[in-house]
Amino acid sequence: MSSLIETPELPAVFDGVKLAAVAAVLYIIVRCLNLKSPTAPPELIYQDTPLARFLIKTCPLLTKEYIPPLIWGKSGHIQTALYGKMGRVSSPHPYGLRKYLTMSDGATATFDLFEPLAENSSKEDITMVICPGIANHSEKQYIRTFVDYAQKKGYRCAVLNHLGALPNIELTSPRMFTYGCTWEFAAMVTHIKKTYPQSNLVVVGFSLGGNIVCKYLGESHINQDRVLCCVSVCQGYSALRAQETFMQWDQCRRFYNFLMADNLKKIILSH
Repeated sequence: MSSLIETPELPAVFDGVKLAAVAAVLYIIVRCLNLKSPTAPPELIYQDTPLARFLIKTCPLLTKEYIPPLIWGKSGHIQTALYGKMGRVSSPHPYGLRKYLTMSDGATATFDLFEPLAENSSKEDITMVICPGIANHSEKQYIRTFVDYAQKKGYRCAVLNHLGALPNIELTSPRMFTYGCTWEFAAMVTHIKKTYPQSNLVVVGFSLGGNIVCKYLGESHINQDRVLCCVSVCQGYSALRAQETFMQWDQCRRFYNFLMADNLKKIILSH
């Protein structure tokens, strides 16, 4: 008799569990997609110089509020995953010539050269010397996309392939790329300056490449010769603070640490 009395209460319990599960899923979605983060214009840190004022005036995007795409636009994880998938499907494939440079220690540095596909709006000969991110090279999707856009805007592009990163290029000395070594990038820039004496340079570095190009420009005033400007994209500034961040599980940060470490291990083992 007691079992007959308790039975009607079971559906209510199940409904409560369902509601709790739905609430938990919604919380995870809101948390992972960063849906609660407010939109705002970028925070600009700069010296009040004529160049800075010119850039802010001619690039209004720098002072506008960034409104990302709905649902997935606030999540760096989703953006990374979507671009990784879409990039493999729709990334452009610019045609370039691979150049080989023998270093003083016997290493073979390589870079890919892409000629402009249109006339530059400034009517000048400008070459972008590009340093990709960690363990990256000219065949990565984001580099191909950037080069394709730059070519169509009238820029010549020279893209460094980090030593040891290309799967089909053997190492010819007992070393691969490192975080602070500018030798290969310097060799590429020197080659470009000799081959195109009339060309000015725009230096571009992505992530780890940003550290390398800034270090290169600061090593000697001669390295700044004919350089119009330097653009550092997503550069890390403190290795110690970055290490602490990558060891955190919050926002799945440690997952990226595993991915980068695994990528580096594959490159080392391939040689």
